[in-house]
Amino acid sequence: MRSTAPEARASVKREARWTGYKIHLTENCEPDAPHIVTYVATTHSTTTDVEATAAVHAGLDQRELLPDVHLVDTGYTSADLMVDSPREYGIELLGPVHTPTTRQTKENKGFDLPNFTIDWENEQVTCPPGAKSMRWHPAVRGGYNVIETAFSRKDCGPCPVRADCTNSPARGMSFHPRETYEVLVKARAAQTTEEWQERYKHRAGIEGTISQGVLRCGMRRTRYIGLRKTHLQHVLTACAINLVRVDAWQRGIPLGPTRVSHFARLRPPSPNP
Repeated sequence: MRSTAPEARASVKREARWTGYKIHLTENCEPDAPHIVTYVATTHSTTTDVEATAAVHAGLDQRELLPDVHLVDTGYTSADLMVDSPREYGIELLGPVHTPTTRQTKENKGFDLPNFTIDWENEQVTCPPGAKSMRWHPAVRGGYNVIETAFSRKDCGPCPVRADCTNSPARGMSFHPRETYEVLVKARAAQTTEEWQERYKHRAGIEGTISQGVLRCGMRRTRYIGLRKTHLQHVLTACAINLVRVDAWQRGIPLGPTRVSHFARLRPPSPNP
């Protein structure tokens, strides 16, 4: 697909392919107030969601609209952002974090990072059989600060469970610095609880906002050439949605239910406790 817009970028997300931009919407979800879009960000289509999070926080801060809790999709979370958001803006970033993608996690067998003991004070890692790491090196990987560590071949080579740990003669691994690592571990444990799921379910409303913008306002197609003009269209779309919602609120029209996919409707109901 050719585009006459020099700022437009070709992008792919799962099955979707398009040339253009991305829109990032933020709205309030208070139960006793209309759900208003509070911030609109327009980025190049190749900008990842996690790259937009800090800019959204800065924009909300500038407008004095920062929430106490910011409910976001998985793509907008990272361990660093979960540390930086409370520190810089005083808000809790609440969203699913990625789970490990190691071979051991996928097979549910063997030893990966959660099975190792990290001694932060002495800068050493102990493996499940008891071997101690021989290296501790702060580094930067993919733009993130990490700790790189490794074990000796003398320990890993003859280890009877090496196949469950690594395919290499020696085990090397990297992980986040202490504060970030501990926040990530805590977040992964929390998102498996019913309490976390109950809090997070309020984010479903933003999917309805996106659907409303697409179906009623043609938000999926830009009417203009260029990022700035497309952003203006996105802002005007958000204003139109807000006007409709304020009018509905004043007339006492209740919020519509979140749209459920056809496949979800086929899921058998949960048994009564």
